[in-house]
Amino acid sequence: MKVPILDLAAELREVGAEVRAALERVLASGHFILGPEGAALEKEIAALCGVPHAVACNSGTDALHLALRAAGIGPGDEVVTPAFTFIATAEAIAYVGARPVFADIDPATFNLTAATLERALTPRTRAVIVVHLFGQCAEMPPLVELCRRRGVVLIEDCAQAIGADWAGTAAGAWGDFGCFSFYPTKNLGAYGDAGLVTTREAKNGALLRMLRHHGSKVTYSHEVIGLNSRLDEIQAAILRVKLPHLARFTDARRAHAARYRELLAGAKLALPVEHGRGVHAYHQFTLRVAGREEIRKRLAEAGVASGVYYPIPLHRQPVFEKEFGAVQLPAAEAAAREVLSLPIYPQLSEAQVRHVCDTLKACL
Repeated sequence: MKVPILDLAAELREVGAEVRAALERVLASGHFILGPEGAALEKEIAALCGVPHAVACNSGTDALHLALRAAGIGPGDEVVTPAFTFIATAEAIAYVGARPVFADIDPATFNLTAATLERALTPRTRAVIVVHLFGQCAEMPPLVELCRRRGVVLIEDCAQAIGADWAGTAAGAWGDFGCFSFYPTKNLGAYGDAGLVTTREAKNGALLRMLRHHGSKVTYSHEVIGLNSRLDEIQAAILRVKLPHLARFTDARRAHAARYRELLAGAKLALPVEHGRGVHAYHQFTLRVAGREEIRKRLAEAGVASGVYYPIPLHRQPVFEKEFGAVQLPAAEAAAREVLSLPIYPQLSEAQVRHVCDTLKACL
C-alpha cells in the first residue's frame, strides 16, 4: 500500500468540478489582476479570522515582507523569531535590512513562548514574528502582553495555521499583522504561490495595498518603493472554491490525528502535544523519535512517505551560521534531530492510517 505525504489529486477529485467552473469564470471575465475574485477572497478570509482588513499578495514570504515594511522595520532593527521554522520567516527580516534574532522553542509544542521570547529581546528589538508551527497557535495572551509592554510589533506567521485558534480567537487576529501562505501543500492551498496579510488597523491595510502594488495608490503615481506582489484572479478563484471546504477538511485532519494517537499509544516515540486551548489544524502530524533516518528508510520501503520539518534550525543554516553559529538553542536543536511528520491530509483512508501505524511500530 502506498501512502503519500500529501495527495492533492485526491482533493481535486472532490472539488475539481467547482475549480474548473471557477477557472472558466475568470477566463471569461478577462480580468486577471486585482479583480473581483481577489477582493471577495480578502473579505472571506477577513471574516474567517474575525478581522476587518485582509490584503492578498503573491506568497506567504511576501506577506511577511509586506508586514515588516508596513511596520516600518528596517536597518538597525532587530526582529525576534523562533529558530525552529522554515527559512522564509528569517528571509523576510533580511529583506528589509533588519537583523534576525533567533529564540528557542517550547519542546512540547515547537512554538515560541513568552519566556523564550523575553530571553531574546534587546533594546534594539522592534518586532517579533510568532510562528504557529504545524497548525497549532502559540500561547498568544502572554506573548501579546509582553509585546505591548515592551512596545514591540507583533507579527503572526500563520502559514501553517489557517483554521486554528487560541481560546476562540483565530490565528491572524492576535497581532498587528497576520501572514498567511496558500502554497499548494497548505491546508488551504492554491495551485501556485499565494499569500495574504490580515490586520485590524485601516491605515495598515491601506499601506499594505500600496506596497503590494509598486507603492502606488493612483495609477502611475508611486509614493514609495513597493513590490509587485498582487494575487492573481485565477489563484483567488481557486482559493474561494476551497475555502468553504476548509472546516470539513480540518475536521478530517483532526480525526486522522486522533486515530494516530489511538493506534500509536504506548509506542516508543513522543506524540504531538496539544495545549488544549484551541483548535489544532494539523498541517502536520509531527512526532519525535530516536533513530529517525533509519525509520524513514524503512517506512519508505513499505510505501509510507514521511517528512522532516525541519532538519536544520535557522541559526545553524549556512547562510546564518557565521553570525549565529555559537548560539545555543537546545530545544530547537533537539527538535531538528528528532522530528518526523507522518502523512496527514483529509482524504486519508482508515486502511492507510493503519498501514502507517503498523509499519511505524514495526520499525521501533
